[in-house]
Amino acid sequence: MRDLCASERTRGAKRMAMLLRSISAENYRSLRSIRMDTADVNLFIGENGVGKSNLYRALQLVQAAVLGSFARDIAVEGGMSSALWSGPRRAGKAVRIRLEVELIDAERAITFRYRIDAGLKPPAAAGFAFEPQVKEEELSVDTARRPVPMMKRAGPSIAVRGEHGRLEDYPGVAMQSETAISLLGDAGHYPEIGTVRRVIGQWRFFHGFRTDHDSPLRAPCLAVTAPMLDEDGGNMAAVFATLYHTREDTLDLDRAVASAFGGARLEVPPPGQFAEFALVLPEFPQRPFSPRELSDGQMRFLALAAALLSYRRPPFIALNEPETSLHPDMLPALADIIASASRASQIWIVTHSERLASAVEERCGVRPRRVVRKDGATWIEGMRVTGSIDDEDE
Repeated sequence: MRDLCASERTRGAKRMAMLLRSISAENYRSLRSIRMDTADVNLFIGENGVGKSNLYRALQLVQAAVLGSFARDIAVEGGMSSALWSGPRRAGKAVRIRLEVELIDAERAITFRYRIDAGLKPPAAAGFAFEPQVKEEELSVDTARRPVPMMKRAGPSIAVRGEHGRLEDYPGVAMQSETAISLLGDAGHYPEIGTVRRVIGQWRFFHGFRTDHDSPLRAPCLAVTAPMLDEDGGNMAAVFATLYHTREDTLDLDRAVASAFGGARLEVPPPGQFAEFALVLPEFPQRPFSPRELSDGQMRFLALAAALLSYRRPPFIALNEPETSLHPDMLPALADIIASASRASQIWIVTHSERLASAVEERCGVRPRRVVRKDGATWIEGMRVTGSIDDEDE
């Protein structure tokens, strides 16, 4: 099969104006210290318990930081006591979670770097015991001359580069659990901060979909134009309606549905107050099946198709174990839509499935990165400390 990703790489690079170039994580769960360069399609495979999902989750926390929900997201996963590095620690030394990403604007040859350090509150300090205390943040811009700090934060104090080109004290004070990038991004006066916040805020993370009787996937949704799928899939019917009746280009979607379901097709009527859809199977051509009648695997595949083939593709799409509940015969069709989505979006896939990994490798020409445990920490086979992978240099 031809390399579907590479065949559109030039056109895709133009659409993906801001790419994630690298991620670093320290002291987060099983991520003791890891730095990784990223590609257009990033494919991870490994056994249970090696920390694949922690790589995915670290990126979610970066997005949470720029959107202002960092403390809440840490609390949801059990607070700082659960989020901190789970291995041995040096006695008497404070441990901090450090997350850093590099974004590259290929059109303008500019690199943006954002870093956040978070730890526990000191014993005598104000704040809740198990919520993260943001210790430091920095956003810099590198135009190949030298990195220029645009924002620096130490404790509650923030310095930001103003209109005169100098770092100046920001008049406001950040709460210890509040991120400076979200505070300044909302202010509207700092274009570089706003750019990074806007791009990362558009990332989409899909960690399975509910398929029970009351799942949002199975219910009609309000007929509002939907350029992208919500992370819970609740606007899936509107995504399909937008493709069919606004974009009027459903070639990739139609192919995916037919391939996954043995020649089936979607039926998407013009929406009234609500958007709806049905699946028409070849053995019952006169009998459309509503979402409530479809299997869990059928619903999950349709949700993945909506996520990957939406009217407007997110700049970055992360899928955590997308093969869950899918019949093995659906995996080639899933690999096809991943390849199609990679023309416009950067893709991150965490999977247990060797069959899915092989299918994505065949279509996109990317080798799976095998996630392992090394000295108790999550690591990538063949990865150097610089973040490059040995087999990618060949």
